[in-house]
Amino acid sequence: MAQGSVVEFEEQRGRMFGLAYRMLGSAEEAEDVVQDAYVRWAGADHAAIRAVPAWLAKVVTNLCLNRLASARSRREDYVGPWLPEPVLTSDGALGPLDTAEQRDSVSMALLALLERLTPAERAAFVLREAFGHPHNEIAAILGVSPANARQLYRRATLRIGADRARFDPDPEHWRLLVDRFLRAAGEGDVKGLETMLADDVVTWSDGGGRTTAGRRPVVGRDRVLRLLTGGFAKYLDNVRITPAEVNGAPAIIGRRDGHLVGVMVVEIAGDRITGLHAVLDPEKLRFLDGQLSSRPPHPPAPPLSHRAPPAGS
Repeated sequence: MAQGSVVEFEEQRGRMFGLAYRMLGSAEEAEDVVQDAYVRWAGADHAAIRAVPAWLAKVVTNLCLNRLASARSRREDYVGPWLPEPVLTSDGALGPLDTAEQRDSVSMALLALLERLTPAERAAFVLREAFGHPHNEIAAILGVSPANARQLYRRATLRIGADRARFDPDPEHWRLLVDRFLRAAGEGDVKGLETMLADDVVTWSDGGGRTTAGRRPVVGRDRVLRLLTGGFAKYLDNVRITPAEVNGAPAIIGRRDGHLVGVMVVEIAGDRITGLHAVLDPEKLRFLDGQLSSRPPHPPAPPLSHRAPPAGS
């Protein structure tokens, strides 16, 4: 393959990975899709390709559609809540996240909601919302009419619209609230936690059946409080905590004895925590672990030790 052709492909690698990740919710599978796309690119007649980005977007989308068919059956038998693989995003791994809309496109909450959609609906939604493709281009990528492309997108937005929420994108606000949250959780400060949690806060834990995790979401401030001052606080014993940006949101990365044991992504609306997404499945942590090992180390916070809450709290 000519060097120029390799360069053209590499210029689109980040965009292809971002598209595949949003389609699949799996960073490792997204990497595999990009490699499969390279094989197809290597065997293509490059002189006949008018627009490289559009051609590659079609290849990647179709590769993802093939994978989504089998992924749907696997996730029907998944043990406990399914969450996407976490990805560090502060270094641009999933593209620019300068606006609330861009952050929303990679959020744990939205990617989980996309599981409700058919593969074609998911493709239409991601291509339109995250990458701004007009409906006629989406039609060409999916091999449908423009009217059908519009209908797929409209159905997708209706199916997830009622449960979709946008979150505060201010990083400084994040840091302050997450610092307070960690301090209160580590100290068993029930009153402090109560002031930070929304009435309808929800906690999801994804262990994939490979490690201890809740089999159902925990809903409501009182129940989440009991979780945070009970099992979660004990889980933090001897865990070193590092703050990070994961999937465009504030996150807490935990290591025990040098091993990555979990990631908790925090959803924030205003001054309240509305959701906590904890990924504990070791297989789902591999990609993020690789990202962490390839960047300069961040000084970790000291281990958190749970202390009993004050009497009467």
